[in-house]
Order: sequence, then C-alpha cells, then structure tokens
Amino acid sequence: MKKVAIVGCGAYMESGYGCPGEWRCLKAASQGEGKFGEPSAVVAFVACECPGRAVVPTLGMAAKLSEMKPDVIHLSSCMAAAKPDCPYTKPEDMAKLIESKTGLKVVLGTHDYH
Repeated sequence: MKKVAIVGCGAYMESGYGCPGEWRCLKAASQGEGKFGEPSAVVAFVACECPGRAVVPTLGMAAKLSEMKPDVIHLSSCMAAAKPDCPYTKPEDMAKLIESKTGLKVVLGTHDYH
C-alpha cells in the first residue's frame, strides 16, 4: 500500500473553514479516491503554519525516518485550490521546495469532495 504524507493549511484548520484535517482527506486516501489513485496509508498529516517556513524542514525530517517515510506527499485540497489563496506562497512553489528538500514527488490536491 502506498504511504502518503498530507500537508494541510493550518489557517484553514484552525479557523474552521472546512478543513480541520478531518474525514475528507483521510477518506479519499483510504479509498484511493481523488488525487490518490489507489488506497493509501496516511503516515503523516502536517499543518502548514503561516508563513510556511517550518513545513519544508518538517517534511524533510519525516522523509529521513525510514519507518515513516512516505512514498509521496500531497498538498491538501485546501492548500492547492483554496480561495482566497495563500498570501505567502503559491502551491506550485511550495511543491517545488518540498520536492527539492525531500526528493519525494508532491501532488497538488487530495480530494474533490465539497
């Protein structure tokens, strides 16, 4: 089973804008729906905290831990497609930073649930 890490928007999680790190990402991963493509085990769920400086080193550390190393990292739908956008970075730029630090592929999005 593919192991995934999910990065959610901490501001959305804390303010209750519909992404408290709850059932949607986890359901899509376990059932292989949305951007997952196959049933996946979530080995990490990280909240990106504004302005996002800590998320890249945190994922870099997780990628070095063999027992927790994900095969792929997903930026949650609340990060990849939220409106209003993140005022600090674009999802594509965050994905490039994470990929360069971890060597792991980053997928933009998790699910298509509303």
